[in-house]
Order: sequence, then structure tokens, then C-alpha cells
Amino acid sequence: MTILSASAARASLYRLIDEAAQSHMPITITGKRNSAVLLSVQDWMAIQETLRQLSVAAGKTPPAAENLPAPGQASG
Repeated sequence: MTILSASAARASLYRLIDEAAQSHMPITITGKRNSAVLLSVQDWMAIQETLRQLSVAAGKTPPAAENLPAPGQASG
């Protein structure tokens, strides 16, 4: 797993987006107060679908689908 400071991530954001999409590995970005994880949209959608299926299997009402942009589209 790649771990970068927020400053380093900012300097190479487009490369990191490509790396996350191609490698399907999360990238951890650390800041002074918090950290975050960068995933490809495809991986995020797969996680959401898995959670939905697990909710249905457990007899729970799944949450509403999120309106994520298609890969390659900006979310404006």
C-alpha cells in the first residue's frame, strides 16, 4: 500500500489517480490532523455493491445507491 503526505499527493495527484485505477490498490494520504484513502471509482463501486449484497443477505434494507460519476467524468 502506498502512503504519502498530503503535500506529496498534491504534487502528483493525476499520477496517483492513474495508479489507483490501474493497480486497484488503495493509496493512503496523510495530513497533520487526518488521513484519507484514494480508491478508483471502479473499486469504490465494487465495495458499495458488496455492502449492498451483504445488507440484503442479512435482511436489511440496502441504502440508496449513490450517484457517482462514471469513470473519466468530473463530479463538478
